[in-house]
Amino acid sequence: MHEDMHYSDDYKYIPMTSINSGLGQEVLKDLYCYTIQIVNICFVGNPEKNDEWILIDAGMPKSANKIVCEAENRFGSKPPKMMILTHGHFDHVGAIVDLVNYWHVPVYAHELELPYLKGQRSYPEPDPTVEGGLIAKMSAILPHDPINLGKHVQALPANNLIPEMPEWCWIHTPGHTPGHVSLFRNRDQSLIAGDAFITVKQDSLLNVLVQNLKISGPPRYLTMDWQKAWKSVEKLQALKPKVAVTGHGMPAQGVTLEDGLTTLATNFDQLAIPDYGRYLN
Repeated sequence: MHEDMHYSDDYKYIPMTSINSGLGQEVLKDLYCYTIQIVNICFVGNPEKNDEWILIDAGMPKSANKIVCEAENRFGSKPPKMMILTHGHFDHVGAIVDLVNYWHVPVYAHELELPYLKGQRSYPEPDPTVEGGLIAKMSAILPHDPINLGKHVQALPANNLIPEMPEWCWIHTPGHTPGHVSLFRNRDQSLIAGDAFITVKQDSLLNVLVQNLKISGPPRYLTMDWQKAWKSVEKLQALKPKVAVTGHGMPAQGVTLEDGLTTLATNFDQLAIPDYGRYLN
């Protein structure tokens, strides 16, 4: 392992799962969603065209072997050109150190997220007091200390373009974290939303387990700025995405996505912002 890289001090396996864990879904020929326990990662690239490919997010702690196996099933032994992190929460960076050591490729994230990825700053602790059911109450056990990727992580270009992904741009969608980003391709209005919004209502452990599809706000127990989160949802809704892969829940498309995202953007204060919790102000 590179000496300048390590996981957080509170890094550990989290025993949470859903019925989709271990399942992959080809959303488009070159957009593949793979579920690790309760979180989604994305492979961008068309294996039929022998495309170069890019990994978006790095799953739950202790999931590197599953990610590598799924990637090799889809693309053979070819490593990704790079990896992009929508943000640095534990369930999106869970295998990143192992993957850098295995593939030796660069990692990109928003400049404002780098302190949480270079061991300089911890996220605020998850809020187990927030309105949001059993999942929220369990959130106190979740890791929140920073990982350290050292020189292996760098800022996404300021012009919103993405190296090695010429058709895609990145969009700053803060609120859930300061440097949260989403990815968008204008040609077919494809969106990789991260946790700017999700497609499962996390208030219910049953919903998380069975993955009932519902366009919902970001996870409540880890969202620190609700007004910025609302503006981010409005920004994504204005793009009129036709298909979206989110960090949690099933991919959504068509009328379900359009109507659900419009409703969420319009009524975010009622549907997403909790009635009580530590980070409401």
